Amino acid sequence: MLVGFGLAIAGALFVYNSSMFEREAPAIELHTNGYWNLKEALKLDVVDESGLKYVKVTMKSKNEEEVLHYEKYLEPKKAALLEIKPPRSAYAIKESELTIVVEAGDESKWNFLEGNQVRQEYKIKTDKQKPSVAILSNSYKISKGGVALVVFKAEDANLEDIYIQTNFDKKFKPQPFYKEGYYISLLAWPIQESNFKATVVVSDKASNVSKVYIPLYLQQKNYKVSNIKLTERFLKGKIAELAEEFVETQGVEDSEKQFRTINEDVRKRNEILIHEITSKVPQTTVNDFKINKMYPLKNAQVVAHFGDHRKYSYNGKDMGESYHLGLDLASNAMAAIKPQNGGEVVYANYNGLYGHMPIVYHGLGLYTLYGHCSSLSVNTGDTIEAGQTIANSGKSGYAMGDHLHFGVLVQGIEVHPAEWMDDDWIKLNIYNVMQNAKALIDKN
Repeated sequence: MLVGFGLAIAGALFVYNSSMFEREAPAIELHTNGYWNLKEALKLDVVDESGLKYVKVTMKSKNEEEVLHYEKYLEPKKAALLEIKPPRSAYAIKESELTIVVEAGDESKWNFLEGNQVRQEYKIKTDKQKPSVAILSNSYKISKGGVALVVFKAEDANLEDIYIQTNFDKKFKPQPFYKEGYYISLLAWPIQESNFKATVVVSDKASNVSKVYIPLYLQQKNYKVSNIKLTERFLKGKIAELAEEFVETQGVEDSEKQFRTINEDVRKRNEILIHEITSKVPQTTVNDFKINKMYPLKNAQVVAHFGDHRKYSYNGKDMGESYHLGLDLASNAMAAIKPQNGGEVVYANYNGLYGHMPIVYHGLGLYTLYGHCSSLSVNTGDTIEAGQTIANSGKSGYAMGDHLHFGVLVQGIEVHPAEWMDDDWIKLNIYNVMQNAKALIDKN
């Protein structure tokens, strides 16, 4: 009797611990956010340690049900990655909600050799309608290195995402404008890009997508190319001085390598910081946007232009290149810098080649940058008024003489400051576009 009892216990332990008798039901994951456009396939993952015996997917509506997928496996599969296609009659389905039932069984010998089985139901809302999108008003043209404005309407009961896609992979994020369902955004054409195209893209939770091209006349603009021959005095002087302060050039003694590292690696790090800060767009509603023409340094002269493509050489060797993405202004040494527009100081610190550098946010994705300052009069987080002194010009960072590097950025892209120094340009391309859009909205 004891022997028989022992054998019974041993048998029970074998069944309990054997992988043949595992007791875990198949794991099911239907990749859905609860919406389906009845056009794209639903992705379904089913996994099981002992191997799948079958998978069945059924779609149920109020009055009928249809099997969308049923498969028995001759050889056990530990994972089935499936695409569940919509039924052929999908176009005729009018129900706003469906139920997707997923059933699966495995090859385990548990449950009297029947294996483990699972059944899961998913409630899914149907949405076959694309979002409604229409351009209301936009600038007539955009210049290379310049800016345009667009106002559009976008509506959908299940709205998910709105952005403006460009041909160079930049996505501009619009803000809500004036009344519900309307949006506004500045657009920028980088000088490094030979062409410009922008398309409003609106998607809903069911992955329906609508796209509308923004009609802009493209005005090409040529920017200066400067071939700069580096001197030994410059390399042994300013570059050697800068090399002492950067992590990237610690231990680098060769002057040419110091210059390359500063011009490429340090510059890249500094610009990444600038682009990260100036790419942010608060999703607050824009009711109005008044901007004064910009000229932050009184009685200043332009000493270096925006867009200058600088190509460096030393003793006949190519030493790299850079783009000058601001306007250099000079007047008196340590002159007061007074922006003509108020805003929020989003950065006020030292930034490598740019030296002491405040950045001010003015709204609508528009930022101004002030480089090479000798001292700062503001801190990050401050709110400034128009005409307030925020810093003084200087030669901190990569600067040979006292001046202000004045930059204007739209959602992380440097643009020509000259446009924002022109009252007529601002009125035609910003103010009038917004007023025209408001007039159209008020008529609806």
